[in-house]
Amino acid sequence: MPAMPDSVRRHYELYPYPDYPLLASVRRCDTYANNLEALWARFNGELPPDHLRRILIAGCGSFAPYPFALANPGSAITALDLSDKSLRRARLHCLLHGMTRPEFLAGDLLDPLIAPGPFGFIDCYGVLHHLEDPLAGLVALGKRLGEGGILRVMVYSTYTRWEEDSIRRALRLLRVRSPEHVLQMVARSRKGSRLREFFEQSEEVSSRSGLADALLHPLVTSFKIDRFLDLVGGSGLKPLLFAHRGALSDPEQEAARIREMEERRESPGNFVLYLGKDVRGGCSEGGSFRLNRCLEGVLSRPHLTPLLIAGRLGEANQPLTRRDCAFLRRFKKPVPAAALSPEELAMAESYAEKLFLLRCRS
Repeated sequence: MPAMPDSVRRHYELYPYPDYPLLASVRRCDTYANNLEALWARFNGELPPDHLRRILIAGCGSFAPYPFALANPGSAITALDLSDKSLRRARLHCLLHGMTRPEFLAGDLLDPLIAPGPFGFIDCYGVLHHLEDPLAGLVALGKRLGEGGILRVMVYSTYTRWEEDSIRRALRLLRVRSPEHVLQMVARSRKGSRLREFFEQSEEVSSRSGLADALLHPLVTSFKIDRFLDLVGGSGLKPLLFAHRGALSDPEQEAARIREMEERRESPGNFVLYLGKDVRGGCSEGGSFRLNRCLEGVLSRPHLTPLLIAGRLGEANQPLTRRDCAFLRRFKKPVPAAALSPEELAMAESYAEKLFLLRCRS
């Protein structure tokens, strides 16, 4: 199996990404979609078996291990990255916030001997598009999944990255290799130029590492939807749910919607997709509901104003009123679906779709 190009490792040694302040924190309730139990229940209709309460963050960068550890205090977490510098920063971020469970590994996700699995959940967010052979990367991750395992991937979409890719190619032709050189060019560019407008509109380039990741990365592939789905099809994994902005719940319908957008040279954003390996399917009848553990702490406190939890599955969440919070608190212990009125059952099913509640067959 091919190794990751050394140029990618060198890039992240120079520019660890993202460069959030070490004291930057997140609320545990906002990590609810990273919770392994919630994801497993959504796609398998049960809680994960003990031997698959393991999470791999493949290409973890300098930040992701912290919110994953916050969301999964009882799970084993392996953070894998090519860059030692990114791993050191990620480890320090975790330690500063009291997170000691993640294991940090330096290495190439294409190496089957590193973090061999099996894992119940693998997160590969913003990584496959930096591989020379994205399919080899996806297949390597699929082999690490246990039966019923879930993989989240994010890849760049062509029309979301159109301007960035154009600028990146131009900078490469001009042999521009440092953020400082790019900023000098921006300072000299005329108002209204494509380069100046991109910098005025993009939040990505507001930091040195963000600029380098967006415009100076040595290896980038952007995908149209059919090329992305061909990649997924070659992996043997099953598409479960798109989770980018505005995504439809049915993967085939969402793919058709994106094709129509691409005919207009538009995109819903970069593609985010959950994939499964021999998943059993969610519980759609009977069973019981229980609260996502990431929400327990925030719901135990009174709120003077509606509680807003960040949207993670393609759409914003509606603020939770006192009545909503009181309803969700009922599920701190499992509640049988049969014990709910039709109205309550509909509410519980809606919250299970959002991952606020878990619905299990038993």
